[in-house]
Parts: sequence; C-alpha cells; structure tokens
Amino acid sequence: MPAAPSSPHQRRHLKERFRGPVLLRRTQLPAPDDTTTDQRLLESEGSTDWLHEDPWRVLRITSEFVAGFETLAEIGPAVAVFGSARTKPDSPEYAVGVEVGRLLAKAGYAVITGGGPGAMESGNRGAVEAEGVSVGLGIELPFEQGLNDYVDLGLNFRYFFVRKTMFVKYARGFVVLPGGFGTLDELFEALTLVQTQKVTSFPIVLVGTSYWSGLVDWLRDRVVAEGKASPADLDLLHVTDLPEEAVEIIRGTQPAGRRI
Repeated sequence: MPAAPSSPHQRRHLKERFRGPVLLRRTQLPAPDDTTTDQRLLESEGSTDWLHEDPWRVLRITSEFVAGFETLAEIGPAVAVFGSARTKPDSPEYAVGVEVGRLLAKAGYAVITGGGPGAMESGNRGAVEAEGVSVGLGIELPFEQGLNDYVDLGLNFRYFFVRKTMFVKYARGFVVLPGGFGTLDELFEALTLVQTQKVTSFPIVLVGTSYWSGLVDWLRDRVVAEGKASPADLDLLHVTDLPEEAVEIIRGTQPAGRRI
C-alpha cells in the first residue's frame, strides 16, 4: 500500500476530482472526461442509461414517500386489513372480510388494504358498504393486478418498502385474514416492528382459527419452546373467528380475543 502524503503541501498536489459533494482521489478517479456536469445535463444527444441507475431511483423513491404522506395524512384513524388476493368472492373468507371492513368503518376507522382482489377487495367492499373511507395501496407487479373497484382512495407504488411504510405509519392496528406469502410477509414485519419497539405498539389480529392454528402451534411449540422468541412475544398476536371480536380488540374494548 503506498504511503500517504506526509505534509499538507503534498496533499494539495494530489490529483482529485469532485463529483458534486463526493471527493475522488487515486484509484477512485474516473477516466479522463473533458465535459462538465452542466454540459452533460444540457446535451440532447447521448445515452439514456442514467434513467435506470440508482441515483435517479432515489428521486423516484422520494416522490413515492411524498405522494404517500400527502395523500394519507388526513384520512383519520385507520386499520390495515391483509389477506390473499386469491380469496374467491363466493367464499366464507370473503364474507368475513366484508364484515370486518364494514364493522371497522362503522367504528370510525378508515380501511387500508393492498388494493387488490380477493380478501383485500372484501375489506374495501365492507368499508364502502358502510359509507366509510376505503383506501388501497397497490404495488407494481410483473402480472397485472390493479386496484379493485371498491377502492375510493388509491395509490400505486413501485417499491414494496415505501408501501409498507404507509401501512405502518397510518394504521392503528392490523387485521390479518387468511393469505399466502405476501400476507405472511406483512404479518411478520408488523410483529417484528412491534416486538423490537420500532413502532408504537398496535394490536395484530389473526382472523380464522382453523387457518392460522398450524402457524400458531409452530410458533409456540418450536420457536418459543426452543428459545428463539419469548412467550411474551406471542402476546402480541390475537386470534379469533369473529369479525366483531376482531374490531373490539382493535378498539381496545376486548383485551384478549384468544391469545396464542
């Protein structure tokens, strides 16, 4: 490794270049380039690859946060309802989701879902039928999904982590209907944030004891039993079959539900 210059005088004679606030020296110096940043900005010809690079993505990310904060800041108290996009409209699970959305709206909560079909649609539908605030936070996916017809206030995001921030920031509780990998991701992220006190604690309710019992048993009999989590961590979850009880737990008027 070459020795560092031994005096301020020597340091002043190092080759260096500034790229905005970034200082480049020695091996970090780019290949010679006679153009200036302004010149490259104003040049109408040339590659458009910069549109797809990380520095430009930062601005897109910022714009999504700004749009989310601006749109959701005044929706009032809200509850996030998660569940599978594959839930069929004629299924009992869909009917439960509609009732959950309806009761939440009647209790004065805006209902926030992922904006898609299935269980998400059921929550939005219940909110609309109760003349409440129905919010959908969609996500750009390789396959077309779009926002369901019961979303009255919708946002579509490019980035999952921005979307997740909106769920957590504006929800006072989570109601989790039967779902797949996406639902599990949202469930365990919420649990982790509450467990680690990265957010103010809020209730998390699993609706559907027969669906969630296998996961519940595994958490208790393996994760907690083997010391990977504490028994108190399981108290963050409530399990019920009744939409009425789920809403009571969210409101704090039903303290337990069925604890895991």
